[in-house]
Amino acid sequence: MKILLLTPPLTQLNTPYPATPYLKGFLEQEGHEVMQADLGIELVNRLFSRQGLDAVFGEPGRKVPQPFRKMLAQKQQYLDTIDAVMRFLQGKEPSLATRICNTDWLPRGARFRNMADIDWAFGTMGNTEMARHIATLYIQDIADFIREIHSPHFELIRYAEHLCLHLPGLDPLLQELEKSHTLPDTLLLELLHEKMRNFQPDVVGISIPFPGNLMGAFLCSRFIRKNYPKAKVVWGGGYVNTELRQLQDQRVFEFAHYICLDDGEPAWRGLVRYLEDGDESHLCQTFYVDQAGELRFMPARPEHHIPFRQVPAPDYSDLPLNKYISLIDVANPMHKLWSDGRWNKLTLAHGCYWAKCAFCDTSLPYIRCYDPLKAEQICDYMEKVMAQTDYSGFHFTDEAAPPALLRQLSEEIIRRKMVVSWWTNIRFEKAFTVELCYLMARAGCIAVSGGVEVASNRLLKLINKGVTVEQAFETARNLSQHGIMVHAYLMYGFPTQTQQETLQGLEVVRQMFEQGVLQSAFWHRFAMTLHSPSGMEPQKYGARHLPHTEGSFANNEIPFADNQDISYDLLGEALRVATYNYMHGAGFDWPVKKWLKVATDNLKKTQPHHGKS
Repeated sequence: MKILLLTPPLTQLNTPYPATPYLKGFLEQEGHEVMQADLGIELVNRLFSRQGLDAVFGEPGRKVPQPFRKMLAQKQQYLDTIDAVMRFLQGKEPSLATRICNTDWLPRGARFRNMADIDWAFGTMGNTEMARHIATLYIQDIADFIREIHSPHFELIRYAEHLCLHLPGLDPLLQELEKSHTLPDTLLLELLHEKMRNFQPDVVGISIPFPGNLMGAFLCSRFIRKNYPKAKVVWGGGYVNTELRQLQDQRVFEFAHYICLDDGEPAWRGLVRYLEDGDESHLCQTFYVDQAGELRFMPARPEHHIPFRQVPAPDYSDLPLNKYISLIDVANPMHKLWSDGRWNKLTLAHGCYWAKCAFCDTSLPYIRCYDPLKAEQICDYMEKVMAQTDYSGFHFTDEAAPPALLRQLSEEIIRRKMVVSWWTNIRFEKAFTVELCYLMARAGCIAVSGGVEVASNRLLKLINKGVTVEQAFETARNLSQHGIMVHAYLMYGFPTQTQQETLQGLEVVRQMFEQGVLQSAFWHRFAMTLHSPSGMEPQKYGARHLPHTEGSFANNEIPFADNQDISYDLLGEALRVATYNYMHGAGFDWPVKKWLKVATDNLKKTQPHHGKS
């Protein structure tokens, strides 16, 4: 069977998302002919080209507001530089770094107004990274122009995400799809048409990992159903697994024929067998509409299970690796790992070995079902992927990499004398001793990320994190002293978390930055989800569900209340601006409450003026 696997716009631009490579490796092992495409990176390459910008800066359909008129006036300068900048960001023309840094060769739009002092941020010798930061601002300016003039949905790493974050019903998205195609839409469908025409697949699998991929999935699916009616369209991915488990709206099946939950390998094996012989018993974790027009769901059975060790290495071989671009939007060596550099993505263990945190979807298989690989198999996969991609950097995408397995993996990497660099997500627990951190660094570990979460011992106990603030400090110190950078995930707005506790958590973060045990951090607003312990038993955590109507499409986030009277917009802005300063080595001498005043001033500047004209 001929199978085309697609990642719709948009995800990371510096490296492929791993869902289709894993499925390609498995389906080819099953004997199928498989092609994959990352439509996001191909769209960006087509849009951010001389020909693409000629269309972007063509005759605008409406009056161009300030500051975009200046960009329009600089059209020729953008056309003359865009191809070279893209080659530089793809790593093909490193010699351009000095020219980008030292001259006014690139036009500079609104993004440059708030640019940090780049000599301070990068130093006098960091020309390549400084140039990448300048080129990133240049690309972001163009993206802002596209969003303002052509498509309000376009962003560099997501598409129409604001429409899809909370989508209990399909109507808003379907109404948006009825509008005329924007320039990005048109280019996307041209790319899709090329893939379909050249490969002529029997089945098209569309991975939807994030809300920012959903609109692209709808656009692609509608195009395929209309122009290639014999091809079956299958949806899966992280967004589907969490948001669509209570799916009731049959209108979605005007776009997709089948929607698969959880691990793709057993679902695809069963679906292909069903398409070959018509026996519905093959289907596994799959929604579909039967011949009688009824929406049905076929659950998994024990015989469908595929152990993680039987899933082959991902296959990146037919992705355009030379088209991915490395961007630096924040001058922070840890923070930029998500957008800078080519990282081969692998998973060490299916699921989470802890799987107890109150905020996490611990009832779902992608968290609950823990199944680790052996270190020898991981290293075999690493060597295979390096041969495909010619890159030796790895991002292990685990929910939480197990310390015991990291020890075994580090020993195996050292034994094989592999020269690799890698980073992963961990829990800040006591198993990360000085000796283990030294071993990981010897094996090529350059960074870790992990959840300090609420940074309060009372709340860490409430959420069943299994670590304390003191333990997180110690683990971060053990890692940092061996040159391993540390990024912390944090949250605010958890039930019963007071504003004072949140500011105390910010003080913990300030101390970790000041002492050099933390290099990067990011605060998330807590969201209660249907499949988490806090969502299933909110009263246990001091919260209650608010009345709401269950939708027919996406139903994962649950509105709740906990009797807190907090301005979360203000608090979130204070946390953001404080942490941004800490990441740049500033603001350590400020009391944390002072950031609330800064946040208040910032929010006043962004509020619309309602005075008399």
